[in-house]
Amino acid sequence: MSSGGSESPIRDASGRLDRLSKLIIEQLQEDGRRSYAAIARAVGLSEAATRQRVQRLLDEGIVQIAAVTDAAAVGFHRMAMLGIKVEGELQAVAEKITGVAEAEYVVVCAGQFDCLVELICEDDEHLLRVVDHVRAIPGVRSTETFVYLKVAKESYQWGTR
Repeated sequence: MSSGGSESPIRDASGRLDRLSKLIIEQLQEDGRRSYAAIARAVGLSEAATRQRVQRLLDEGIVQIAAVTDAAAVGFHRMAMLGIKVEGELQAVAEKITGVAEAEYVVVCAGQFDCLVELICEDDEHLLRVVDHVRAIPGVRSTETFVYLKVAKESYQWGTR
């Protein structure tokens, strides 16, 4: 296994991900279970070099390989985006919200809201309890809930452009 040395470089001279690393990421985005041998054939590397590069990408936190579920199929029938306006320390509020189990996506942003949070809940009652919990966090001035009626597109295959 690589100890972080130069056996499996993943970056170019300027420190950016190199072309081969990006190609490997695109292969994994298409199918996270794809074999090292198949990825190696697709990108033109040996299987060993591919395995080392993937391990470096994982070790550096550049990629994660995870199962993506259909929320409704596993019992979560209510999804919503919560727009939050904050007074006081924005980062402290965002950190508190990251501790909410139902918060799958938390971003600090510019615009009408200071923070956007994607919530995945079992049903409307569960969503209401979570929204009430978030509203009680010190620094949360107001919230607006955008209930998802249908997810028209959800993709993790945006490549590395």
